[in-house]
Amino acid sequence: MTTTPRTARHLLRDREASLILGAVLVSGFGSSATALVAGVWVKELTASDSLAALATAALWAAVPAAPWLGALADRFRRRHLLVATDLAAAAILLLLAATAAPGRLWLILTALVLYGVCGSVHEAAGTALAATALDPRVLGAFNGLRLTANESMKLLSPLTGAALFTWYGGPAVALLDALTFLCAAALYTLLHTPDPVPEPRPRHHLRGP
Repeated sequence: MTTTPRTARHLLRDREASLILGAVLVSGFGSSATALVAGVWVKELTASDSLAALATAALWAAVPAAPWLGALADRFRRRHLLVATDLAAAAILLLLAATAAPGRLWLILTALVLYGVCGSVHEAAGTALAATALDPRVLGAFNGLRLTANESMKLLSPLTGAALFTWYGGPAVALLDALTFLCAAALYTLLHTPDPVPEPRPRHHLRGP
């Protein structure tokens, strides 16, 4: 379904759709800023281009495991899982802001890998939640609007992240991102959509000849 201005207005008047979209927007804003700054931050701490590249790789290390993480996410209540991953990502970022130092590269890389895992789980749970919370007739339009919002954040948030990094350093960007995840978690808790425990998937046993 094409997301026309009229359809977008209709979606934004829907309480559940607007809350989910707001959570996507605010967390996406912080995530895009962190994705831009992570490698630069490590370069500033270590003066090493290779370690900066390693930090960027750590941030995206969970992407190949996304299908398995998504299958794991299907076993939990979607809204509860979204709140939990938002809070976990915020805690990781706060730890990163407080402890990042040249001699703690292992901690920085570990935090970035865990941050990426949270992102992959969050994406899977968010997609599943939207599919259950919204009218199937508007789901295609909502996904289009969400994609547009995410891409818009990728244009706007790097400017904010770069400015914060220039003026106050990497910890300020991590704190901003942590705040956006806390805001997203709060928005998800306001949803009224029922959040039942997903039914277990049937197991397929191999049969002998």
